[in-house]
Amino acid sequence: MHESDRQPKHLSDYAAPDYLIETVDLDFHLEPERTIVHADLAMRPNPEAKAARPLVLDGEGVELISIAVDGKPLQPDEYSATETGLTVPDVPTGPFTLSLKTACNPEANEALLGLYRSNGAFCTQCEPEGFRRITFFLDRPDVLATYRVRLEADKKTNPVLLSNGNPVERGDVEGTDRHYAVWEDPHPKPSYLFAAVAGDLAKISDSFTTQSGREVALNIYVEHGKEDRCDWAMESLKNAMKWDEERFGREYDLDVFNIVAVSDFNMGAMENKGLNIFNDKLVLARPDTASDADYAAIEGVIAHEYFHNWTGNRITCRDWFQLCLKEGLTVFRDQEFSADLRAGPVKRILDVRNLKSRQFPEDSGPLAHPVRPGSYIEINNFYTATVYEKGAELCRMLQTMLGRDDFRKGLDLYFERHDGQAVTVEDFLAALADASGKDLSEFMHWYNQAGTPELACSLDYDQQSKTATLNVSQILPATPGQPNKEPMPIPLRIGLLGPNGDDLPLTLEDGTELSDGLLEVTEREQSFTFTGIPTPPTPSLLREFSAPVRLTQTIDLEQIEFLMMHDSDPFNRWQAAQSYAAKLLTDAARDRYNPEPVKGQGASRLAKALAVTANEEELAYAYRGEMLKLPSESDIARELARNIDTDAIREARETLRETIGNAIHADLAGIYEELADTGPYSPDGISAGKRSMRIAALDLLVGSGKDDELERAAAHYRGATNMTDAIYSLLILAPHDDPRRDEAMADFYERWKDDALVLDKWFAVQARSARPDSVEIVEGLLSHPKFSLKNPNRVRALIGSFANGNPTGFNRKDGAGYEFLAECALRIDKFNPHMAARLLGAFESWRFLEPNREAHAKATLEGLANAELSTDSYEIVSKTLGDE
Repeated sequence: MHESDRQPKHLSDYAAPDYLIETVDLDFHLEPERTIVHADLAMRPNPEAKAARPLVLDGEGVELISIAVDGKPLQPDEYSATETGLTVPDVPTGPFTLSLKTACNPEANEALLGLYRSNGAFCTQCEPEGFRRITFFLDRPDVLATYRVRLEADKKTNPVLLSNGNPVERGDVEGTDRHYAVWEDPHPKPSYLFAAVAGDLAKISDSFTTQSGREVALNIYVEHGKEDRCDWAMESLKNAMKWDEERFGREYDLDVFNIVAVSDFNMGAMENKGLNIFNDKLVLARPDTASDADYAAIEGVIAHEYFHNWTGNRITCRDWFQLCLKEGLTVFRDQEFSADLRAGPVKRILDVRNLKSRQFPEDSGPLAHPVRPGSYIEINNFYTATVYEKGAELCRMLQTMLGRDDFRKGLDLYFERHDGQAVTVEDFLAALADASGKDLSEFMHWYNQAGTPELACSLDYDQQSKTATLNVSQILPATPGQPNKEPMPIPLRIGLLGPNGDDLPLTLEDGTELSDGLLEVTEREQSFTFTGIPTPPTPSLLREFSAPVRLTQTIDLEQIEFLMMHDSDPFNRWQAAQSYAAKLLTDAARDRYNPEPVKGQGASRLAKALAVTANEEELAYAYRGEMLKLPSESDIARELARNIDTDAIREARETLRETIGNAIHADLAGIYEELADTGPYSPDGISAGKRSMRIAALDLLVGSGKDDELERAAAHYRGATNMTDAIYSLLILAPHDDPRRDEAMADFYERWKDDALVLDKWFAVQARSARPDSVEIVEGLLSHPKFSLKNPNRVRALIGSFANGNPTGFNRKDGAGYEFLAECALRIDKFNPHMAARLLGAFESWRFLEPNREAHAKATLEGLANAELSTDSYEIVSKTLGDE
């Protein structure tokens, strides 16, 4: 590795490309160990470039066979090919055609970037910089070209030949056992959106008629025998196409839309124009093999990749620093889609829970970076929760501040102005500002500043004037490289509740009536006074989680309990229950374990309030199920913020779970029995909600510690008729040292040992199980005959689930969990740096641990820093260690 590979790239250094590519003509002669690629690139100097320069193309692991300019072969002294690229010092000053003949080895490509093989099929992954592994190219997102692709392969082993765009020609290669197919994509795109697939695949087909009356052919390609697991993905695709037309006016623009599911994929899916390549776990679903969570994930990701057709493909990023421009906006769009199709308040809860568990720790640790980072070493490391989930929250804030109608007008203007272009965040905000007439210049701070803002709020009531004043302080913590921050515009949606729980009218002292309860915090210190408040109100702040901030306020447990029972905002009512439980749990786990808070009166009152909510029939089943779930161990650690003892956290949580399970045992048993018959399996929101609520009740019942409740969980597993019931009862049983746990685990394995996706769940259940011997369990599973470090899904299921889903196991006080992860990451880093770096992100919160664990984690990281690492892993380790 060259030291230059480890030098950071800076947004401030962006320069337009010296050359542009108008058209790309590719001809692939596909062979597993030596694929030949002929590329004809119609190029011209970029008029925006300052001066004529040598032509420099990116390349990695590519063998150059021949090169020609305008049909004239170049001699060895007329170019230079290295490990990282190709340089041609002298090219024409006007348009020219560069012809390249290169070779690559798909079979040996274990990094799964560029052209590689998955279960005998050829497939590609080119985002962000994989195309340079196929041929030499200007492999950057601001070089857009139209593509014509010819694929040629053995007809028997590769009957399916796919690429971007529309199919225009196919046939046999005369005198051989090979055939070919030609695809043309009329829409200019960057190289990262190129895709090709060749293999022996089955397919299911359907069609969709657009709002203008065009019929689009829809195909999903999978391994043979898995066709019966594609119906949900196809239904989700059609729903997404219809929703995007209705909500955002976006119509599909090709004659065909293809999805291919492969079993070896570093990411979840990829939005290549007209040919989406998916990790098969996000396509394949059947009631006995996929849980409700799987069905919801498939629905969301199918929609996400389809929505990229406009927010990412038709309009793309000028450079990789603008990654949030396509990902944050598209996550927001898929969240809105899922909320419209399912219970909106529950979807919001799930999204915020995900944000707080994944992005908040990132924002508060050594890997903190702005939504639009100012620098990076390896772009693969910036496909983060900050770019995706926080980026989505920024779009949501913009919609909140502008209103849905003006936000839609702004997006319409954005599409009109920039279709077919590679643009920046500034271009996006300019379109929204111009369409709405609102000054959004200060909103850029959200994109440029890292860290999670804190809103410190207090409410003062004046009995004589009947006014209530909300005082708000905006606190912006320092993050690596950004010690001082500018205040940001923060939409703060609020309500004030009267003594009977009703929302009081909100009128500011200047007479402004806030029908939607929306305030805009723009300064470090700000006060808002409301008139006509007859009695001291209870504040309901940050309704709908209107901004990605931490909220601190002067409010006691009685007021939180009042909100938990009466708040009209569903999100804040759920948040009140979480806050109440979190207060008990942090009091019990701070410094050293103290059982009193999770056994005393506060815990009993929480239990009774949960029982009341659980029995409110007008509330959705899914919502009541979420109310019954306690904060996770990671949630509690985040609230503690420092000197974290994961054993104390787990003991506190298990004690509160036991207290609640016993205090409202009859209510929980009644819920469990009432929801026993949910009818034939359906993934719809109501049916899934019933299963979710029943399993939440079962979890608390087992938490009571009664042996007959553990038997209830075992019986739940034995009687399961769908994967949701089977896997969640297995998760409940997994931590227990009990023969019934062992029987269920063995039964699950025997039933599903030959189904890779379902077996991933078996590995994950054991990895997540908080047991004293969890490190030894996962170490033993590394040598299981069904485990492979080369398969990303299996690695995520076992090693990723352990590091990110088992806080007590990973943070075991002897440091064994850290050593295990480091050893695995070092092995994986040698062939798949992207995957290794993702795993090493689990160390991000090491400085917040209690001293003994902190010392073990630091020693492990220092050992990694002294090892030979890829650029991907080096960046994560060096930033995680940081400066003393």
